[in-house]
Amino acid sequence: MLTTKRSKKKAMDQRLLADIKRMKSEWETLENIMEHSIEPSEEGLLDLSVAKAKYFYLLREARHRNITAFSK
Repeated sequence: MLTTKRSKKKAMDQRLLADIKRMKSEWETLENIMEHSIEPSEEGLLDLSVAKAKYFYLLREARHRNITAFSK
């Protein structure tokens, strides 16, 4: 039973790391779009803020779970 818990935790940790990578990419893409926009829209700026907040939330969760990109 302990092995099952470990394997579930490992799977969740891997998913969290994948989500962090995805959110960072989304944030950087939106930031790039906003930087190149002549007049960024309110909706675009809001989307950028939400993506940034989600990314930092996931980083805090990873820190709380004591995982890094180098976890085995």
